[in-house]
Amino acid sequence: MSGARIKHIVKGSLLAVLLLAFGGCREILEPPPVDLLVDDLVLQGPDDMEPVRIGLYNALRSFGSCTIFAADFTPDYIQSNGTFTDFNELGSKNITPANTLARTLWGNIYTTIYIANFIEENIDGVARVSRAEKDRLLAEAKFCRAYAYFIAAHTFGDVPNVTTTDVQTNRSIPRAPKQEILDKVLADYTAALAGLPLRWDADNAALNKQFATKNAARAGLARYYLYEGNWGAAEQYADTVITSRLQSLDSSYVTVISTEFDPESIFELAYANSSSDDPGTSTTGLNNILVGRREVIPSNSYVQEIINVNAGTRSATIVFNTNNQQGRDNGWTVTKYGTPDQGNNNITVFRLAEMYLIRAEARARQNRITGTSGALADVNTLRRRAKAPLAAFTTQAAALSAIETERLYELSFEGHRWFDLRRTGRITAVMTAFSTRWNEKYNLWPIPQTEIQTNRMLVQNTGY
Repeated sequence: MSGARIKHIVKGSLLAVLLLAFGGCREILEPPPVDLLVDDLVLQGPDDMEPVRIGLYNALRSFGSCTIFAADFTPDYIQSNGTFTDFNELGSKNITPANTLARTLWGNIYTTIYIANFIEENIDGVARVSRAEKDRLLAEAKFCRAYAYFIAAHTFGDVPNVTTTDVQTNRSIPRAPKQEILDKVLADYTAALAGLPLRWDADNAALNKQFATKNAARAGLARYYLYEGNWGAAEQYADTVITSRLQSLDSSYVTVISTEFDPESIFELAYANSSSDDPGTSTTGLNNILVGRREVIPSNSYVQEIINVNAGTRSATIVFNTNNQQGRDNGWTVTKYGTPDQGNNNITVFRLAEMYLIRAEARARQNRITGTSGALADVNTLRRRAKAPLAAFTTQAAALSAIETERLYELSFEGHRWFDLRRTGRITAVMTAFSTRWNEKYNLWPIPQTEIQTNRMLVQNTGY
């Protein structure tokens, strides 16, 4: 990002932002260096606040697609169907440190962290800006940094804890323990919650969903505590989001996956309605990979799960075309992400259905299965919306099994599966049954080889 002002234009309900130089998952996957020069950023006066803010969110959205590649293409949802090496590695379970998707994810995560650090270092010195405005931008920076580090830790394990914008320092930072990084995530989310508004504009839903709000921070904390096994806190934050009534479940699941800024959405990575700013139409964008080129297709085991009667209308996540059925192609296509013309090219980070599932699992883990405050009630809320048969489990084991499958029905291809299988200890059982090529080393992605070559303090994950 240059020091030139980056304009933003509100067109209806969508904030259209100009692409920054580092972009997203492009055909030429060249992430920016971790030591992005501080001189390229400007934060001195009122006119600099919004460009830096937009730059922060643009960096965050630049790794949206790659997060889904990691979380949903690494495990059992897909099989290879194309020619791109990076996706063939994911589909065939032969991931290497040279995989450019891993390199892009790493690079854009650290760009986000860098800009957040820059804001934290410079915000107090900005002239002619109120303390309240400074605190709000700092809260947004901490929210974005928390989410970036959360994805980094759960994708790569131990990662560098970059705390400065100093170039020389950032070129030689060793990996910090995963728990240290997650402690930082918790601190940042907690600070963000205190400083973020309930909403940015009562009359503009899009603004309230593409910029971080209190419910976005609460959703981040609910997911954080679920992954950490703190069931009480996970339930508390999920419940607070649900009972705030700032979001509401749409009556149709199909509407949720085909509409931007729907009532259920808590936080989205927003993209303008143009082919130049669309993760669906770029060479490695979601719609192009899943629908256009069909580099990967739903795995046979996933198809059998999602077309189950218990999925209800959530089977709309995939479609079948007999014309595609040949050779290793089973004819199925993931249609959860569209093109600009279809108006559903945003990537949802947090939505209300996930909060119901977090609350359900947290309650089940606390052995609260039935009744109005039990796991069953939350699962059946989503079953009713999906026009699926109601669940009827009565034991903790049955509840947890049902919730795992419910997360597949509801959240598949939204960036959860690989993380879910790992945190529940189910990954070995599921993945060895799915693929004879599965190896324990794939519990984490490799540290990109280019990063190890650049930073000699980095050590590769075991097995790569």
